[in-house]
Amino acid sequence: MESELKDMNSNPPSSSSSSKEDRPLLKSESDVSAAIDELDKNFAPFARTDSYGTMGLGPFPTTEKVKLAVAMVTLVPVRFILAMSILLLYYLVCRVFTLFSSPYRGGEEDGEEEEEEGGGVVQEDYAHMGGWRRVVIVRCGRFLSRVLLFVFGFYWIPERCLDRDSAADSDHKSSSSEIAENGETDKEEPERPGVIVSNHVSYLDILYHMSASFPSFVAKRSVGKLPLVGLISKCLGCVYVQREAKSPDFKGVSGTVNERVREAHRNKSAPTIMLFPEGTTTNGDYLLQFKTGAFLAGTPVLPVILKYPYERFSVAWDTISGARHIIFLLCQFVNHLEVIRLPVYYPSQEEKDNPKLYASNVRRLMATEGNLILSDLGLGDKRIYHATLNGNLRQLRVFHQKEE
Repeated sequence: MESELKDMNSNPPSSSSSSKEDRPLLKSESDVSAAIDELDKNFAPFARTDSYGTMGLGPFPTTEKVKLAVAMVTLVPVRFILAMSILLLYYLVCRVFTLFSSPYRGGEEDGEEEEEEGGGVVQEDYAHMGGWRRVVIVRCGRFLSRVLLFVFGFYWIPERCLDRDSAADSDHKSSSSEIAENGETDKEEPERPGVIVSNHVSYLDILYHMSASFPSFVAKRSVGKLPLVGLISKCLGCVYVQREAKSPDFKGVSGTVNERVREAHRNKSAPTIMLFPEGTTTNGDYLLQFKTGAFLAGTPVLPVILKYPYERFSVAWDTISGARHIIFLLCQFVNHLEVIRLPVYYPSQEEKDNPKLYASNVRRLMATEGNLILSDLGLGDKRIYHATLNGNLRQLRVFHQKEE
C-alpha cells in the first residue's frame, strides 16, 4: 500500500513547464477528490468526518461562515484571555509552592550530563515532593484544569463507571473477576493500578486526565523547556523523552517508564503515570494497535475511554493543524466529552508473562465497552496518510489557481 500511495504523488505539477512529462498523475480535480476519498477509506482511523472537511479546510456553507465570523469576534477573544489567565495563575501556584525545592531526578546524579549528551530520557519533576505543598499543587491543578475545560465549552462531562461484573461480560475475563467469583478477594485489599491507559483523540485528553487524577505523562523533552507549561509539566511528574533517539537510549525510556509504573503500583504516595498505548491520536471511532510499554511491568491497569460526540466540528486532533484546531475549538460554543471508566484490570499470570497478550486483551475489552472499531494501523501509517494527503491537496490548489 505504501508504494502505491507514493506513486500517486510521484509526478508533482510544475509551474514552469507544461510538458507532458511534468503533468501530475492526477489530471483533474475530480481525480484528486476521488484519490482523497480513497485515502480516507484506507486510513479511516485518521480521516476527519465532520462538517469542516479534510484537514479542516472546508468547503464551508454560508451559515457556517457566519457562525465562525461571529464567534471570532465574541467567543474567541474572551476564551483566549480566560485560558491564558488560568494558565498563568496555575504557573504562579506551581512557582510559589516549588520555591526552595529541588526537582526529583530519579536517583540519577548524572541527569544533567545525560540531557546535555542528548540521551533518550530525562527525569526532572516535583511530583515526588510530599507534604502540604504537593497537596496544594495537585488540588489546584485538578480544579483549574476542569475550569479550563469549562472555558473551552465542556460545560458538563458525564462519566460512566462500569463495575467488574458488567466488564466481565465481555470476551475476556480478567483474573481478578475469576478470583472474585471464588471469594478469595473479600479479605484482601485490592492492588493499586500501576498505570492508567486511555485511548488518544486530542490534546484535550491530557487536560481531562489532569482534572480527574492529575497523573504523570510521557512527553517530548522540549515540553519541559517551554515557558509556563514547562514548570507545570514538571509538577505533573512528566518523563521527558527524545522521541527521535535511537537505541540504546530507547531502552532507557522503556526502563524508566517501567520503574515509574512499578513505583506507582507499590507506593500510594507515588505519582500515578498515564499512558496512551496507541502512540498517536485517532478520529475517536477507532482503537489502534497497543504498544506494550504500559503492560511490561505486569501490574494492574486502569482503562479509561474518552469519546467526543460532535455535530459540526470534531475536536479530534488528526489531520488538522494545531492553530486551525484551536481556533475552531474556541469558535464552537458547546463541546462534548463522555468518559467510560472500566474497573481495574488485574492480569493473569499468563498475561504477566506475555505483555503482548496483556495489551491485546485490554485493547479488546476497551473496544467492546467503548464501541470502538479495532484497527491494525499505527503511527507509521498515519505519517504516510498525511504526506500523501498533503500532496493531493497541493494538486487541488493548483487546479483552483488555474481556474482563477
